[in-house]
Amino acid sequence: HPVAGHFIAEHYVMNEGQETYSYYGPLNWLTFNVGYHNEHHDFANISGKHLPTVRKVAAEYYDEMPHYHSWIKVIWDYIVDDGISPYSRVKRVTMENEEIEALRARGGLVK
Repeated sequence: HPVAGHFIAEHYVMNEGQETYSYYGPLNWLTFNVGYHNEHHDFANISGKHLPTVRKVAAEYYDEMPHYHSWIKVIWDYIVDDGISPYSRVKRVTMENEEIEALRARGGLVK
């Protein structure tokens, strides 16, 4: 299903150096603006219904970022682009408790 393209667009590296992508197509109406993914990461406490306004207010920032207008295109790119695979998913390194406490001690992590 085309909406499944949002799972790929959200956390696969499609362009080197960018971890997540927004989708600005008509299916946002049906999916409660889940496609405004970069905006969501930048302003996680803003509800989905206001994310299009975030993009509008900061258009000079979001319009320049790579994004999609079609989740079908996301799926197509995933299938045909040899540089994209299941291993292109963004992975985070889990920190040990000692590392977390060391960061907190230096003031680099809020409790």
